[in-house]
Amino acid sequence: MNGHLTRMRASELLRFATAGSVDDGKSTLIGRLLHDSKALCEDQLAHVVETSARRGDGYLNLALLTDGLRAEREQGITIDVAYRYFQTPRRKFIIADTPGHEQYTRNMVTGASTADVQIVLVDARNGVSEQTRRHAYIAALLRIPHVVFCVNKMDLLQWDEALFERVVEELTDWSARLGIPDVTFIPISALHGDNVVERSQEMAWYQGPPLLYHLEHVVIGPDRNLTELRFPVQWVIRVGGAEHYERRDYRGYAGQLAGGVLRPGDEVLVLPSGRRTRVEAIDTFDGERECAFAPMSVTLRLPAQLDISRGDMIVNVEDPPMSSRDIDAMICWMHEAPLRPGARYAIKHTTRSARAVIDRIEHCVDVNTLEHVPTDQLGLNEIGRVCLRTSAPLLVDPYAHNRTTGSFILIDEATGGTAGAGMVVAGDGGSHSRAT
Repeated sequence: MNGHLTRMRASELLRFATAGSVDDGKSTLIGRLLHDSKALCEDQLAHVVETSARRGDGYLNLALLTDGLRAEREQGITIDVAYRYFQTPRRKFIIADTPGHEQYTRNMVTGASTADVQIVLVDARNGVSEQTRRHAYIAALLRIPHVVFCVNKMDLLQWDEALFERVVEELTDWSARLGIPDVTFIPISALHGDNVVERSQEMAWYQGPPLLYHLEHVVIGPDRNLTELRFPVQWVIRVGGAEHYERRDYRGYAGQLAGGVLRPGDEVLVLPSGRRTRVEAIDTFDGERECAFAPMSVTLRLPAQLDISRGDMIVNVEDPPMSSRDIDAMICWMHEAPLRPGARYAIKHTTRSARAVIDRIEHCVDVNTLEHVPTDQLGLNEIGRVCLRTSAPLLVDPYAHNRTTGSFILIDEATGGTAGAGMVVAGDGGSHSRAT
């Protein structure tokens, strides 16, 4: 039994993102995590040793492990989102090292959008900055349930406990205003490894765990919506597509569960058709399953007489999502050209695509004061509340209930690039109703 539990823990995946102002030590922290948890290959470590010596750094510059772009190495800052993977006996991790500068807010939103935990670094010398508040706001906007504030470079201030407590007091108040449900504070020195993987001998006054221990033990299971079934159909497996589907009275529907729990025999509702059916079987790469839950990728076997295609959604009979063409959302704008009323874009929501026109812009958010500023446009990296209308109804939930079915992206059809990332607040007007 103990061995089984250990294997279960080891297979659990946690995604976390780092953020903070420029030069707060994000890349160094990730490099320290990889180095001290023995997650580096010998050639990677040798390359960092050689590059650090060639640059004349005078120390092992672990930030080189994640500052992969040449422009980042030359400027000493993080521009793009760098992803890294490592594993401990308790968990698997995917790290998103996101940019700190305000002009790369869109990159931070991209990297943090799927995170279970957000790590925000604070330079102990500077205290809470505008960027610290901005990154905490974005974490709250993205509904990241766990935020860790790492007060870095404590070694440069003689491990001052009073300074750490001042930062804790200020950010506790700010986090409460943002409504972040779980906030943790850890004093660290990423350069020397204090409280990163091992407890610091220099800060005996800190009674909490080091960062890696916290990441290994933070509970993320309850953060997932396992009540409302949401299964966007990504692919239809027809007769001849696989051994199980040679029978003409069955078809398979592949996708990733965005919410809920599903078992063979469960009655489900197929949207937008409104047809009811029962799940005959659940298939995975490893064989049939007696139970599936978010965020597993599975194939559902259903009766073949149903007309189901990509973009449809299989849901609970009792708790269907909203069906709406008029959507009220918070949008982080990622395009050089500003967002204005009347503009048209392609919209992608789960596996469904449509077109959208911007009806109106309610306001822009000043992320430093949380003030709502009236405006008629959103510029690059700005965040605001927008009302839009789609060419076809979308099956949406409020983002606060489901981060998958409550999110979408707007696409510039001329370039194919992502223009904005949206989080559904609600449907708007009489066209917003429960799908049946």
